[in-house]
Amino acid sequence: MMAHGFASAWAGMAGLAIFITLFVAALGYALWPSNARTFEHLARLPLNDDEGGPRP
Repeated sequence: MMAHGFASAWAGMAGLAIFITLFVAALGYALWPSNARTFEHLARLPLNDDEGGPRP
């Protein structure tokens, strides 16, 4: 039977490894050169009046 301390430490390290992996994947996706055009367009959407949406 596993000791509680060992299981707790293993779960903490596994969670940290999963978090780091997901963070690096999201960062890689955000900084990938082919996605720059899409993100630039999305960043300008609130400033464009021709996209439709609610008017004051």
